[in-house]
Amino acid sequence: MKRHHALLGAVAALTLAACAQDAAAPASEIEAAPAEALLLPLPDATTADITAPDLAVRIKTLADDAFEGRGPGTPVGEGAAAWIAAEMARIGLAPGGDNGTFFQEVKMVNQTVDPATTELVVTWPGGEDLSLAYKDQAVYWTKHQNSDEVTFGPSDVVFVGYGITAPEYGWDDYANLDVKGKTVLILVNDPGYATEDPQLFNGRSMTYYGRWTYKFEEAARQGAAAAIVIHETAPAAYGWEVVAGSWTGAQSDLVRADGGDSRALLEGWITRDIAAEMFSKAGLDLELMKTAAKTRGFVSVPLEGLKMRGTVHQTIEPLSSRNVIGVLPGTTAPGEYILYTAHWDHLGKKTGEKAGKEGQDFYADEIFNGAVDNATGVAALLEIAEAAKAAPTARSNIFVSVTLEESGLLGSAYYAEHPTVPLNKIVAGINMDGALPIGRTKDMIVVGFGASQLEERLKAVLETQGREVKPDQLPEAGYFYRSDHISFAKKGVPMLYADGGQDKVEGGIAAGKAAAAAYTAERYHKPMDEYSDTWDMSGFQEDIETLYKVGSGIADSADWPTWYAGNEFEATRKASLGEP
Repeated sequence: MKRHHALLGAVAALTLAACAQDAAAPASEIEAAPAEALLLPLPDATTADITAPDLAVRIKTLADDAFEGRGPGTPVGEGAAAWIAAEMARIGLAPGGDNGTFFQEVKMVNQTVDPATTELVVTWPGGEDLSLAYKDQAVYWTKHQNSDEVTFGPSDVVFVGYGITAPEYGWDDYANLDVKGKTVLILVNDPGYATEDPQLFNGRSMTYYGRWTYKFEEAARQGAAAAIVIHETAPAAYGWEVVAGSWTGAQSDLVRADGGDSRALLEGWITRDIAAEMFSKAGLDLELMKTAAKTRGFVSVPLEGLKMRGTVHQTIEPLSSRNVIGVLPGTTAPGEYILYTAHWDHLGKKTGEKAGKEGQDFYADEIFNGAVDNATGVAALLEIAEAAKAAPTARSNIFVSVTLEESGLLGSAYYAEHPTVPLNKIVAGINMDGALPIGRTKDMIVVGFGASQLEERLKAVLETQGREVKPDQLPEAGYFYRSDHISFAKKGVPMLYADGGQDKVEGGIAAGKAAAAAYTAERYHKPMDEYSDTWDMSGFQEDIETLYKVGSGIADSADWPTWYAGNEFEATRKASLGEP
C-alpha cells in the first residue's frame, strides 16, 4: 500500500497529550500509554458498534508503509506497538503491562545471515563440491547467538524420515541411531498426512510433530550438527517462495539463556530438486525413501559418500520488542478473565523483494505490509475492546497484541511464560489472525475443530445468524499450531481460533476457496499483502461481531468452558485448576 499519510514531523506528530484530550480513559491511564510521538494519527472517531469503517481505518493504518512492515525491534516497527497502545488508551482500556504501562518488554535478538560470505556445500561421492545457491536452492541460518561465525562439517548425511520421536504414537525415527555431529535430512509434516491413515498420528490433520519448529528442536536434542528440512509444497502448505521470503533477512529470536548452544549449528530448508539429486548421488531414490519413511519401524538411511559442510556469517543485534496489553476490569468477578489475542508484527522490509514491474497491477514495494496478516486481527482486537468498553461484563477482559509471531510465536510464548495475570484465572481465549476480506459467508471455520466447548458457544451464536460452524478445510496444513493461541493452549487455557468461512453468500464454496487459494499463492508472506479500499469488509464485520458475542457471553456467565475429554491439553488444564 502506498503511504496514505506522510511521516509526521516533530510539529505535527501526535503525542499522547493530544490523545488525552479526546480519550475516554482516565488521565492516569493515558499517562501510562507510550510517551513517544506517533508515526500515524489515531482515528478521528470510531464507535462502540463493530463496523466495517472502523475496522477498515485501523487495518489501513497498521498496514501503512510508515510502519515498514511492522518489523519487531525496529524503530518504525515498534511504532506500530506504540500506536496500538495509544489506541487502547483512547478507547479507555487500563494498562496491563509492565510497571503500569501498556507494554510487556520482550528481549530479543535479530540475526542476519550475510549471503555473500555464507555457504552450504554438498560434497558428492566423487569429491566434487556443489555450493547451494542461497534463496534459490537453500535457505539456512543458525540459532547460536554468541558468535558472528558458525561453522560445521564436513559431516555425514543421514535421512531420518520425518525426524519424529513420539512414544505415544509408537514412533521413533532416531531409534538406535547416533547423529551426533551429522547432518540430518527431514521430511515435512508427519506420517499421518502421508498415509491418510486416521489411526496414524492424527490422520491428515497435522500434529505438532509435523511442525518445522519441532523437527529442529528434536534434531538438536539428538545432537545433530545440522538439521535440514526438504521442502515440498503440498505437505508444507506453502511454496518455496514463502520459505525464501520468511527465513531470509533479519531473523528474530528470544534471548536464549544458553546463547543457542543447545541448538544445531545450522538449521534450514532445501528444495525438493536438490534433495532428489543428493539421494540419487548416494544411489537412492527420494520417492522410494519417502514411501519407506511413512511406515512404522522405518530405519533411517545414511546417504553414503555424501558430506555436507557450512559456514554462517551473521550480524547479531540485541533488541527489545513489546507485547501490548490492555485490560477492562470486570464488574463483579474482576479476578477472572476473557483473553483476546492478535499479533501485531509482520516481516518488515526486505531488499530485492518487488513482486512486479512498476505500473503493473501486481507491483509491490519491498515492504511486507501484512494487511491481512495480521493488521486484520489487531483491528478486530481493538474493535472488540471498544465494544466491550461500552458494555461492561462481570468478568474482566484482557487484550494482548503480541510481537514476534512471524518468528515462531515467540511473543505469545514469552507471555505464556511470564503472564501478567494467572493463566488459571483466564477462563477462555479467542485468537484472531489473518482474516480474508471476501464478503459475507454462510459459515465460520474453526481451526483445530473438535478441541473444546468454545465451539458450542460459537455454534449457538452462528445459529442466530443462520450460519454454521465448519471444521478446518486443510487440517494437514497444521494451522492450529501456527498461530498464537497454541502458546496458551499448551498451558491449558481453552482457546478458540475461528476464521472466516468459505461458503460465500455470493458465489458459494467455489468462490471462497478460489479467494483463499489466490491469497496463499499471491500475497501470503509477500509484499503483495496490502490493504485496498476495494475490500469487502461485510463478512469480516459479521465474523468479529460473532466472536465478540462469544467472548462477552462467557464474560457475563459463571461458566468455565473446557477442552473436550481426551484432548491433548485437557490434563494440563485440570492440573492448573487443581482438578483430579
